[in-house]
Amino acid sequence: MTEPVSSEPSVFCSDLTFTWPDGTTVLDGLSLHLGPGRTGVVGANGSGKSTLLRLLTGHLRPTRGTATVHGRLAHLPQNLTLDTSLRVDQALGIAEKRAALHAVEAGDTREEHFETIGDDWDVEERAEAVLDQLGLGHVDLDRTVAQLSGGETVLLRLAALLLTRPDVLLLDEPTNNLDLFARRRLYDTVESWRSGVLVVVSHDRDLLERVDRIAELRSGAVALYGGGYSAYEEAVALQQAAAERAVRAAEADVRRQQRDLEESQTKLARRRRHDQKLDARRTAPRIVAGARKRAAQESAGRLRGLHEERLAQARERLAEAEQAVRDDDEIRIDLPHTAVPPGRTVLVLRGLRPRFGLPHGADLHVHGPERIALVGRNGAGKTTLLRTVAGELPPLSGEARTFVPLRFLPQRLDVLDDRLSVADNAVRSAPGVPYNHVRAQLARFLFRGRRAEQLVGTLSGGERFRATLAATMLAEPAPQLLLLDEPTNNLDLASLRQLVQALAAYRGALLVASHDLPFLESIGITRWLLADGELRETSPEEVRALLEPR
Repeated sequence: MTEPVSSEPSVFCSDLTFTWPDGTTVLDGLSLHLGPGRTGVVGANGSGKSTLLRLLTGHLRPTRGTATVHGRLAHLPQNLTLDTSLRVDQALGIAEKRAALHAVEAGDTREEHFETIGDDWDVEERAEAVLDQLGLGHVDLDRTVAQLSGGETVLLRLAALLLTRPDVLLLDEPTNNLDLFARRRLYDTVESWRSGVLVVVSHDRDLLERVDRIAELRSGAVALYGGGYSAYEEAVALQQAAAERAVRAAEADVRRQQRDLEESQTKLARRRRHDQKLDARRTAPRIVAGARKRAAQESAGRLRGLHEERLAQARERLAEAEQAVRDDDEIRIDLPHTAVPPGRTVLVLRGLRPRFGLPHGADLHVHGPERIALVGRNGAGKTTLLRTVAGELPPLSGEARTFVPLRFLPQRLDVLDDRLSVADNAVRSAPGVPYNHVRAQLARFLFRGRRAEQLVGTLSGGERFRATLAATMLAEPAPQLLLLDEPTNNLDLASLRQLVQALAAYRGALLVASHDLPFLESIGITRWLLADGELRETSPEEVRALLEPR
């Protein structure tokens, strides 16, 4: 694939191949050209989506081939960390220009201030406009990052990128940790993108409906589909139907060729027996009979070879047809059958005041296999509350008591040791479980063979979720109360579907913090709690009304 000559912003990959040091190939000979417009990148966890973005930014080097970006590049990574001691203007990258502007306004006319400002005299106004566009109009430029929630931090970093006026903007799972209000702001930003190249890796269907094309990474290669996610699904469904018809036709052809071969072999056997009887009665010279026999054998051999060749060709066509049919592996989560009786007390909060959020304290009684959704705007203190219930943080006052085995799956998925393999982490979580059982359970989470030996530090976000969930479920004793903090972050749509099925079948108690209302509704939530200065009962309808932008 020859790189196009163009002054327009673009992304270009030629024969792009990337293999991890352990020999795992992620991308294999990928060729791709993206011009101006919005492209959504989809694919199963571990298919190479984040790896592709890191190759484009230069954070990784290709094993073979090239990855080229034409234009000013900006990248919003999946796992974002910002120095919490920074002021907002420092995080936006405008602190020096802002200080120079204030100095000039105060009468300091030194040349160095003018050199710092350049032509960017409206930098403060632009920064405030971008913050307002992303729903951060209330954030003062002199505040510190530590005062912002995780979702606000993501939007702040995006604001910093937009201020650089990038030609190529790469977003990796940008809606993770964003509440509905923040997500709508991000959707508006994507929809309003008109200049340059926007590439977004995401599992958020609503976001993917707002792109111009879908790029699917599969088996190390890429395929482009016009339109948003619904159009992509329809195209894939048509491809699947055609591929399945081709498989059925190829199977029928194999059966036909097999039958023809067997019939020809039967006929040849009958002819040999018939010729042997004739030869026994004939008195022709031996040399003549031998020649006739050799001719018959050669003819039979050609016929048999013809049928065998046709059968082999039919089998090759079947193999090719089967390769075109999608048979994507999906995780098979087998949560422990830990039924909790309806009347049993599971969790009690009495006047609980976490270190952040809920200044009025929280009272809560959880009985039996209740399914409780914890919702609220970014910064409401949901994660802090879960960590306090899990015993990771001491409360300011009040108490949290659990009466059943508890497991906490955190939002940042930092409970595993990056230096250890997936299998070693699982064994560490379940020291009394036989090693063979651990490996068998890991296989159900798609960590088979060498994949189970892969270092956790090399896993994609979705793979890390699978590994963390596997270790959590293998822990002893098995959990009767699960605390989940944004569990749908980083999951591909197939894994999300499997998670929904597994949680729907789980008979223990659930306390789930999430901004994904369709996910919460799909797992049979029985109670809704809103964190909004206090912890109070609510409904999904009220949640939508509160969290949707006004």
